[in-house]
Amino acid sequence: MSSLPLEKLPTIKGKLGSVIVIAVGVTVVLIFLMLGYGLRGTSQDTDRLTLVRVARREAVGTLVGAPEGVVIVRTTIAGTILEGAPPAPLPVVLDGMVHVGSTQELEYAVVPVVVEGQVTELVYAVQPAPGRGVFARVGATFAFLTDFWWQFLVAGGIAAGIALLMARWLARGMTQPLRDMAKAARRMELGDYSVRVHAKSRDEVGQLAAAFNRMSGELEQLERSRRDLVANVSHELKTPITAIRAHLENLLDGVEQPDPATLQVMLTQSERLGRLVEQLLDLSKLESGELPLHREEVPLAALVSQVVSEIGVARSDRGVAVRSHVADDLPPVDADRERVHQVLFNLVDNAVRFTPEGGEVAIEAHRHNGSVEVTVADTGVGISPEHLPRLFERFYRVDSARAREDGGTGIGLAIARSVVEAHGGHIKAESEQGLGSVFTFDLPVADADAS
Repeated sequence: MSSLPLEKLPTIKGKLGSVIVIAVGVTVVLIFLMLGYGLRGTSQDTDRLTLVRVARREAVGTLVGAPEGVVIVRTTIAGTILEGAPPAPLPVVLDGMVHVGSTQELEYAVVPVVVEGQVTELVYAVQPAPGRGVFARVGATFAFLTDFWWQFLVAGGIAAGIALLMARWLARGMTQPLRDMAKAARRMELGDYSVRVHAKSRDEVGQLAAAFNRMSGELEQLERSRRDLVANVSHELKTPITAIRAHLENLLDGVEQPDPATLQVMLTQSERLGRLVEQLLDLSKLESGELPLHREEVPLAALVSQVVSEIGVARSDRGVAVRSHVADDLPPVDADRERVHQVLFNLVDNAVRFTPEGGEVAIEAHRHNGSVEVTVADTGVGISPEHLPRLFERFYRVDSARAREDGGTGIGLAIARSVVEAHGGHIKAESEQGLGSVFTFDLPVADADAS
């Protein structure tokens, strides 16, 4: 299917200007036709004035020749024809005055011939009357337009010119944000995502500019996150690799002996390296939706008790009390047991690591609108408000030095968010510095009456 002619124009200004000019042209033509139809009788009035002039000249003897289609008839006062052959019966005029009118067959003008103050004769200038049907009215309309065609042409040209100027002025303002967006897109192709488009209008173009700015901001944030990810991954991989390499070089040089302590350090670093790679793979699969979830009915009370027991063994030196307040009659959730265990372990482990000795970590859960809401609250140091928006980003740490000393990789919370969102839930963090933090996430219940 061929494209419309306007689609071939290269600019919106050209398209808008062409549309407005065409619309104005059609409007002007319609107005002219309506005016011509409404004023079609004007031509008849002009013809009657012509008849009056012809009859008057004939009456005073100055007429050289009658116009085409006009017949001159001379009669007596009584109506007797003295000269001429009328195409139809003449109207009777007895008062000797000037008359202009029409009958069904004739249009006429009557002028008296006055000699020494007396009317001696009557001069008729007549022509056939125009028809009265539809075609006659159309013909009269076009006759009127033919008489005044140049006035209509000049008026139409002026109207089209004004419309074109206004169209270009309007199009320039309307398309400026589009041109700015095209220029910004070319800069974004070169990697500059800081460019923004300024648009004051609230129409569709203004909304498009606002959406473009949001997209540009998101791309800028994504590019920043990508650079941070590369830098963080490089740093996290470099630390254990450097440690293992240093010990291997010492072993080769004979500085160290392959005793159990040295080998244990190397094993710990390799486990840290393997754990980081495994977490990165899990996070990548979770974010891309490629990691399948093995959903089943999971009783939260038993799972929380298991996590509390594991944390007690892993963090027995912290001196932090971890307590579960999850009721045994809480309905099971529809979830992947291993992934929910991973979320709970990461949240509780973080809470224990950042809670001073003698503090407490409490795990609670309750049903809320077809879901089970789980909270992990601690009495730790808390988190500053400026850190909360980025808390679930990959490799983001509130206290980098302490996190690395404790063996944290900085992607535990990112994995927790991906797991919860993969189950259709949400996770959030609330904190007040010096008073502790509360992490909350929800999972769908597994019973049949959940909505």
